Amino acid sequence: MRHQTKKHMLGKAQDQRKALLRSLATELFLHGEIKTTMARAKALRPYAEGLITLAKKGDLHSRRHAAKFIFDNKTGRLMNSITKEVVTEVKENEKVMAETVLRKLFSEIGKKYAAKQGGYTRILRMPPRRGDAAEMALIQLV
Repeated sequence: MRHQTKKHMLGKAQDQRKALLRSLATELFLHGEIKTTMARAKALRPYAEGLITLAKKGDLHSRRHAAKFIFDNKTGRLMNSITKEVVTEVKENEKVMAETVLRKLFSEIGKKYAAKQGGYTRILRMPPRRGDAAEMALIQLV
């Protein structure tokens, strides 16, 4: 019997499904919202919300655990290495480091949802895709 084993399979093998969810979550945290199919958005929601819950904890174990589930790409911005705030202009004696998606998740997104008890994402329906009429959705961080 398959009681309580619901999983969004997305018609892919496990390794392909994990890679797809990692890339979708990375882009969601990088841009704040992404446009994808409804099935992928529904599969991404628990995946991303689990990572935000880890970011709310903020300890080293959570950071290492979250690093396994997202691609740690650079965002193209710089952040202060001490205060972890985004820097627009680099001053002379200021130590800066490149902001990555993981650092953004723990410094910005985790703090943003510190008081919230879940429901960090929103899925909005969009018109169907023109080529194959696939049901489209916009998933965004609330």
